[in-house]
Amino acid sequence: MRTDIDRKLRDFLGAKTAKTFADVLEIETVGELLRHYPRRYLKKGELTPFDELEVGDQATVNGRVKKVTARSLDSKVEIRPDEVHKFRKRRTITKVVVTDGRRDLEAAFFNQPWLLTKLTPGTSALFWGEVTMFRDTMQLKNPGTEILDEEDLTEAEIERRARPFRPLYPATAKLPTATIERSVKIVLDSLDDRLDDPVPDLILRNEKLLGLREALQKVHLPDTEKDIQDAQQRFRFEEALVMQTILAQRRAVTDALNAVPRPRVEGGLLDEFDQRLPFELTEGQAEVGEEIFADLARPHPMHRLLQGEVGSGKTVVALRAMLSVVDNGGQAALLAPTEVLAVQHHKTLTKMLGDLAEQGMLGGAEHATKIGLLTGSLNAAGRRTAMLDAASGAAGIVVGTHALLEDKVQFADLGLVVVDEQHRFGVEQRAALSAKSGDNTPHVLVMTATPIPRTVAMTVFGDLAVSTLTQLPAGRSPIQSSVVPAKEKPEWLQRAWTRVREEVGKGHQVYVVCPRIGDDVKNAGDEEGEFVAGEEEKGGKKQQARPPISVLQVSEALGEILYDLRVEILHGRLPADEKDAVMSRFAAGDIDVLIATTVIEVGVDVPNASTMVIMDADRFGISQLHQLRGRVGRGKVPGLCLLVTDLWPGSRSYGRLDAVASTTDGFELSRIDLETRREGDVLGVAQSGRRTSLKLLSVLRDEDIILAARHVANSIVSVDADLAEYPVLKAVVRAALESETTEYLEKT
Repeated sequence: MRTDIDRKLRDFLGAKTAKTFADVLEIETVGELLRHYPRRYLKKGELTPFDELEVGDQATVNGRVKKVTARSLDSKVEIRPDEVHKFRKRRTITKVVVTDGRRDLEAAFFNQPWLLTKLTPGTSALFWGEVTMFRDTMQLKNPGTEILDEEDLTEAEIERRARPFRPLYPATAKLPTATIERSVKIVLDSLDDRLDDPVPDLILRNEKLLGLREALQKVHLPDTEKDIQDAQQRFRFEEALVMQTILAQRRAVTDALNAVPRPRVEGGLLDEFDQRLPFELTEGQAEVGEEIFADLARPHPMHRLLQGEVGSGKTVVALRAMLSVVDNGGQAALLAPTEVLAVQHHKTLTKMLGDLAEQGMLGGAEHATKIGLLTGSLNAAGRRTAMLDAASGAAGIVVGTHALLEDKVQFADLGLVVVDEQHRFGVEQRAALSAKSGDNTPHVLVMTATPIPRTVAMTVFGDLAVSTLTQLPAGRSPIQSSVVPAKEKPEWLQRAWTRVREEVGKGHQVYVVCPRIGDDVKNAGDEEGEFVAGEEEKGGKKQQARPPISVLQVSEALGEILYDLRVEILHGRLPADEKDAVMSRFAAGDIDVLIATTVIEVGVDVPNASTMVIMDADRFGISQLHQLRGRVGRGKVPGLCLLVTDLWPGSRSYGRLDAVASTTDGFELSRIDLETRREGDVLGVAQSGRRTSLKLLSVLRDEDIILAARHVANSIVSVDADLAEYPVLKAVVRAALESETTEYLEKT
C-alpha cells in the first residue's frame, strides 16, 4: 500500500510546480522533497522595532522600501532597472533604505542587482542581519531579505515568516530556496501525524532518536538549535543504518559461500621463501600475514582489504598469501590495472622468488612454481602459452590485466584473487575472475596504496575486513618535499633544474611529472589519475589559470636546459611495447630524466630514482601527490619531491601543497584531502551528477554514529538477513541499491 511519503508531488503542489521540481532537482515524490534537507539555517531574531535596534544585535525588522539604488563596482555607473540583466555576472552593490515610517535603516546587497526590480519603493519586506553604524547611518551587515506578499498579511503570518531559523536549501535560479521552503511547508501540513519509519521503534528508543514525522518537522521548521541538532542526528543515523545494512547483507552472503580452505603448509614453498628473505618482516607485515592465513584456512571465502603507504611492503604480504595457496595445490591470480604495472609485478615477483619461480627449469628449486603473465599486448604464441599454463595449473601464480577476465582464460584451481589498486576495478570485473574457480568461491585480497581513514574504510569498504600497514620496512629512505612558487620566485624553479643536474651527476635518476600529455586541453587528466581544474588566487581574487602544462611542452623546454642529459618521455597514449621499453631503460639506468604523466603513479619501482619534480602540482589531488612522490626514495638514497606551482602563497590550493610538503603521513594527508572535498566525491558518486543519499552524514565527523549503526545493522541482519520483519527498512535499502547512491559500494 502506498503511503504519503511515496505520493507524487503533483498531488500536493500542482502539476506545474511538480514538473519544475522534477526537471530541476529530479525530485518527484513527497519523500524525495522532504529528504532535500536545508543546507544551512539563517538565524533571525524576533521582530525588532526600529527604535529598539542596537549596534551589534542580530535583528529582524519589518519595513517598507523607501529608496533603492544599484551601481557597478567596476565601472561605478548607476544601474537602471531595465539594465539589470547586463550586470548579473558582474560585481555590483544594491543599497536599500527601509523605513517604519519614523526611522530609516540601510541594507547593502552585493552582486544581487535583480533586487533593484524586486525591492521597489513601497514594497513591504523582512530584513535581517547584524546592526552596524556607518557615517551616522544605521545599517544591516550581511543582510538577508524576504519580500512579503502584496496582499495584507496578518500579524501571525508576519511572525511565522520571522521564525528564528530560516532554512536555506540547495537551490537554483529556476527553483529558489523560498519556493522550496513554501513547498515543504505545504507538504508537511498535509502529512499524516505518523509515518512509516525505516528505523525500527526499538532502535529509536535505544538510540534516543526522534521519530520520522517529528524529525521532518524539526529539520525543516526548527524553533531552536536543539531542534536542528536532534533532527540531523536522527537522519545521520538513518543514512548510516541504510549503508551499514547493505554492507552487513553483503558480508552475510559472502560468509554463506563455500571456499576451499588453504591452511598454511609446513615445509612448503612459503616456508622456503620465508627462510630466504634477505630482511625481517615488519611487525605489521607479520601480523597482517597471520590474519590472512587465518582467513585462508576457513571454508568460506576471505574478503579482505590490505591498505598501506607506498613502500610499506604490501607486495610481500600478498606474495606470501599466494604461496600459501600454491602450497595447497591451488592457484593465485594477481589483477593489475595497467599493463605497465602488471609487467612490473611479474618482474618483482619473479625476482623475489628467484629459483622458486623456475618450476620445470634447469636450476629450479625443489619447491618451485611458475609465474605466468597475461596481458593484451602478448603475441599469439605468448598468449597461448600463458593461457595453457593457467588452464593446466602449471602456473601457480598468474599476473595480468583485464585480459585475465576474458572468457577464454581458465584456471585449473583458482584459490585466491589479489586485486591491486582495487578502485580501478568494479564488482562485475572481480566476479568474472572469481567465476573461473568453478563451484567454490576463491578467496579475495584487494590492495590499495591510497591511505583511507578508519571511518571512511568502515563506510566505503564496510563489507571487507580491513588490514593496515603503517610501518615502512627498514632501509627505506626519508622523502623531503618542498613547494616551488615558480611565478613568485622564478629563481627557485631555476634552482630546481640545477638540483636535477646535481642528482644526475651523483648517478641518480629523476622523474618530472606533468598533468597532461599534449596541447589539447580536453586531454588534461587523461591518464589514470585525478585532475583538478586550476584557479589562480592573488590578493583574494580568483582568476582562471592557464591550461595545465604538458609532457610535450616540458620536454621541449628541458631539451635546452638539460641538453646533455638522457631525457625521454612516457605517457598513456604511447604503444604498450614502447611504454614497456621506456620503463625498462629507465629501470636499467639508461635514462637520466623521465618526463611522464601519472602513468608512473603506481607500481613503478626504480630504487635509483632520487628526485621527482611535479609540474603544476596544484592540479593534482593531495592523495595523488603523496602517491606520486612515493616513487622516489625507494632505495638507500634520500628522496626529494619538488612541488612546482604558479599559485601565490596564501591561496587555499597553495595551502594544500604546503600540507603535502609538511608531512609524509599518508593517513593524515588523506584526512585533510577528504575534509576539503565534497562527501559525494569521497564516496565516488558525485561524478554521476545525480543525488546521493549521504546528505547529512559525514564519514569523517560521524564515526560514533557509523559505529552505532554498524552494530545495529549487524544485529538485525544476523537474525533476519532478508529484513522480513522490517519491511520499511527493507524498502529503503532496496531503493538505495537501485539508485546511484551505491555506485561507490559497487567499486569495492
